[in-house]
Amino acid sequence: MTTVKICGIRFRDHALAAVDAGADMLGFVFAPSRRQVRPEEIAPVAAAARAAAASRGRTVACVGVFVNEDALQIRAIARQCGLDSIQLSGAEPVEIAAALAPLTIIKAVRFDDSPAERAWLAYESPAVRLLVDAHAPGCYGGAGIIADWSRAAVLARHRTILLAGGLTPDNVATAIAQVRPWGVDVSSGVETGGVKDSHKIHAFIEAVRATPS
Repeated sequence: MTTVKICGIRFRDHALAAVDAGADMLGFVFAPSRRQVRPEEIAPVAAAARAAAASRGRTVACVGVFVNEDALQIRAIARQCGLDSIQLSGAEPVEIAAALAPLTIIKAVRFDDSPAERAWLAYESPAVRLLVDAHAPGCYGGAGIIADWSRAAVLARHRTILLAGGLTPDNVATAIAQVRPWGVDVSSGVETGGVKDSHKIHAFIEAVRATPS
């Protein structure tokens, strides 16, 4: 079954709506962006989401999204919010993986051919998954631009990847069929007017569950 990550969660109601719809992972953006949140806001939201999932006999993973942040600061926020995994969406060096252990890492790649990205693509560890996003200079995600599905499909043959970039309830089934990713990640594709839309979250997850993985 394809894993679903709903990213850019800012409010408790949206986190609970995602859990209710069957999300496997929730993403909280701690990097500067219009979806940025503060640790003190998200600690109770993450706790409420975990409790809601437990009441349904499930678990939900809470992921912190960072861009070029110091490893010590990342670890401090992870402890404060009880994060299960760390998403690195900037130009972080591969050496940060050791500094963040034993936290699991989701590293965003955009096929930009940068030295840092080449190092991550060559780095194989069970603690690291790759998130394929669209290459948009100056943008670190959530732009609604479709990623390179052809290159993602090649990568998915030998690495554990999440596919992001411009996914919506209308195109996610096609994306899964073409790329065969371990998981899919959505943010702007389940928003209306820049705000998470519970109906779109449900529609997105229903489309994923209806698609053979």
